[in-house]
Amino acid sequence: MKKTLIIIIVAIVVLLALVVGGVYNSMVRRSQAVDSQWAQVQNVYQRRADLIPNLVATVSGAANFEKSTLTEITRARASVGQVNLASAQAPTNPAQLATFQKAQDGLTSALSRLLVVSERYPELKATANFRDLQAQLEGTENRITVERQKFNDVVQSYNTTVKAFPGVMLAGTFGFSPKPYFTAQAGAETPPKVDFSLGAANPALGKP
Repeated sequence: MKKTLIIIIVAIVVLLALVVGGVYNSMVRRSQAVDSQWAQVQNVYQRRADLIPNLVATVSGAANFEKSTLTEITRARASVGQVNLASAQAPTNPAQLATFQKAQDGLTSALSRLLVVSERYPELKATANFRDLQAQLEGTENRITVERQKFNDVVQSYNTTVKAFPGVMLAGTFGFSPKPYFTAQAGAETPPKVDFSLGAANPALGKP
């Protein structure tokens, strides 16, 4: 009888260990997936930031181009660079992600205004360099939207594991907590689209 009891206890312990181990490994995999996708998000935002100096150099060559607009986008780009987040790890709380998103949204707004103002200078659109920047920026903005959505998808998968049973009983013990999502800009269903063909009359961008 005693031997049978010991076997049962051992079997229960082994079963619990397997369950706990499985839940832990699942949370680790999903957490790493979030971090990996976060790196992709940063990559596409960095690509946009890298394109801006060339854009500024190109449009500043136009006669009488508005200097205040160039100053605005230069400052916005600098603000993005001042947001210090660990590149290998996704934000762990809403405040961190909100700070990152606020800086990026500010750059998006400044970039949109710059491109609207550029519409007043037909000679810019006639240059090959400007047209090349148009294609690259439009592609980058589209990619940003895609990678942000992918990030939200993997965060949802991770958060579900952390909040659902049995993960919810173990997450705190192992140091796992829900992660924040990207949200749309206030008053906008989707991030603004960069389009050099848009004029000041476009309601999505407003008047320059």
